[in-house]
Amino acid sequence: MIVDPSTQDATANYKLLIGSILPRAIAWVSTLSKDGVANLAPISFFTAVGRKPPMVSISMQPRSDGVTLKDTFINIRDTGEFVINIVSLELADAMHRTAFEFPSEVDEFDAVGLNKAPSLTVRPPRVAAAPIALECKVDRIIPIGDQNDHVVFGEVLRFQIRDDLYLDRGRIDTAGLQPVARLAAEYTVVQNAFTTPLDPLALARLQKNRIGRLDGFEDGYSPIDAANWSASGATR
Repeated sequence: MIVDPSTQDATANYKLLIGSILPRAIAWVSTLSKDGVANLAPISFFTAVGRKPPMVSISMQPRSDGVTLKDTFINIRDTGEFVINIVSLELADAMHRTAFEFPSEVDEFDAVGLNKAPSLTVRPPRVAAAPIALECKVDRIIPIGDQNDHVVFGEVLRFQIRDDLYLDRGRIDTAGLQPVARLAAEYTVVQNAFTTPLDPLALARLQKNRIGRLDGFEDGYSPIDAANWSASGATR
């Protein structure tokens, strides 16, 4: 199948992007509004983009109406600060619930029952239970295309890392983290690792396997086919 994205709308192209770029790390972004209201939302268009200074990027689409800017973006634009909280398995459900499009005056920490912890260099709080948090200040914001999408580049001012995950020589114990990542409209948890080359027999065996499910749904299920799916990434 060959698809020309210029012949499709933004939602159709979005489905192809999120189904092709797998898995995607999740930035669980905490911000403060100009009035001091905390906001927390997951963003899966997220990656590292620089080393010295350490730099990350997050890309945001509008709300599910396709027009209204998300509170996360407005807060970042207006205050120049945000925190990226890394999602471990035990936080996955709370993270998912913060994708709901709450009114702007609602504090998502309170709405889903999460404790805040203070940041050291920025005003937005971090998720107290998050294993890693990156305190960031805005470096630049770039509008993308004609759909009100934006890319935010942020400089990491501080890493807050749970003590048991910080190893000698400045490494993260990735085997102890169990990070959660985004598939198309589902999640996955990192539970295995390998180096290449794999044994040919092991490779042949794995190539025949489909992704296993942890939630009891049948193979082939996707929330994209459900009525509450949104191209903004929000839950309803």
